[in-house]
Amino acid sequence: MIRMSAVRHRYMTQTDYMSWRMEQDPILRSTIVAVALLDRSPDWTRFVDMMNRGTQHIPIFRHKVVTDPMSPAPPYWVTDPDFDLSWHLRRFTVPAPGGWDAVLDFARTTGMTAFDKDRPLWEFTVLSGLDSGQAALVMKVHHSLTDGVGGMQIAREIVDFTREGTTRAEPAPTAQPQEAEPGARSGLAWYRDTATNFARRASTAVARHSAELARHPAGALRNTATVLGSITRFTRPVVTTLSPVMTKRSTRRRFAVLDVPVEALGRAAALGEGSINDAFLASVLRGMARYHRLHGVDVPQLRLTLPISLRTADDSPGGNHITLARFGLPTDIGDPAELIRSVHATVDGWRNEPAVALSPTIAGALNLLPASTLGNMLKHVDFVASNVVGSPIPLFIAGSEVLRYYAFSPTLGSAFNVTLMSYTSQCCIGIDADTDAVPDLDALTACLADGFRDVLALCPDAQDVAATHA
Repeated sequence: MIRMSAVRHRYMTQTDYMSWRMEQDPILRSTIVAVALLDRSPDWTRFVDMMNRGTQHIPIFRHKVVTDPMSPAPPYWVTDPDFDLSWHLRRFTVPAPGGWDAVLDFARTTGMTAFDKDRPLWEFTVLSGLDSGQAALVMKVHHSLTDGVGGMQIAREIVDFTREGTTRAEPAPTAQPQEAEPGARSGLAWYRDTATNFARRASTAVARHSAELARHPAGALRNTATVLGSITRFTRPVVTTLSPVMTKRSTRRRFAVLDVPVEALGRAAALGEGSINDAFLASVLRGMARYHRLHGVDVPQLRLTLPISLRTADDSPGGNHITLARFGLPTDIGDPAELIRSVHATVDGWRNEPAVALSPTIAGALNLLPASTLGNMLKHVDFVASNVVGSPIPLFIAGSEVLRYYAFSPTLGSAFNVTLMSYTSQCCIGIDADTDAVPDLDALTACLADGFRDVLALCPDAQDVAATHA
């Protein structure tokens, strides 16, 4: 069992702080919304008990963020002395006819609403009254609380694995996060500790590099140049979109979903000598080529932001353990198998960039720049694509079975975010679109669905793709 016995840092990590600072521009609001479609309404008493136990197992759900205007350091986490579970849990009945589009409309509205930052940064809402007695659970969390992989780890700590329930040990007493001493004195101490740790890592690296330089001078210099080049590629400014169509940005959002069979997408990926993630990206690229042709434009490539997970088995489920790679991928390759191979080569290269291991340090450097600088870079990326491995077995919430599980991740200033969450036999794909960049979400969704059909055509017996938007 994963237990977050204490917040490891009283201050936000640099990667968490980056997502927090982005929100100085509301277009970059870092809210994650997930929607679980349930076969029935959960038992409310059981649901409240489940969440009460879960927030004790995962205490960061009882912590709030404190920003000290007198301190130059990042915000820090403290236990909310006024924590009220009932404020974070809501339930409503959707109006007749109770369709899925009502759930997506509620989800996109809650995703557009800012958090009360004087409370823990999450809200869960049960929506009853859907067709055939179904219900939905809409989960809203701030990105500084966790990332996609961490979110699934948290979910497995909270939900059940049978309809009757899952027996769990009572939560152990947990250490509270160390309260930060307010004021500039505390902030200077944070900078001192951060600088000391950085200097220690740097001196170790310099000593190692000096020894390597003495033994193999030419190779050491090449390695140094390689690392510096990698850092430059990760941090270089992006001043224009590659798409001539999806150029506007706003705070308005719409959501849509696609369902794609896991097994068929996996077979298509294998035929293209790639992974499911490669087939996923190839499908999106095929769809984007169609969408741009629909608008009378051919684009040879588009630029995406790809979150790369840095999470290890020793990391707590809270916080962000990702880095963001921004790079171009082709949209003009007609053969799906060839496109999968091309995507695989490019993505594999970025995953193995030397700068990936330096991501926390790079984030710290970027946090020294004005928030608008980072925002302007992100707003010129065309789209975000993320792939999260979900549960291969059914999950249950207070007596109700989860039928589908969709994630709508933030656009990070791009035109849209498309997130694949695998769940049992389906790839549940959530689309979060900026309505100024994509005013015709129905057309975009249809084009993406056709892109997946192009890739699944590598497997002639594959099931069709289902699409819904609201």
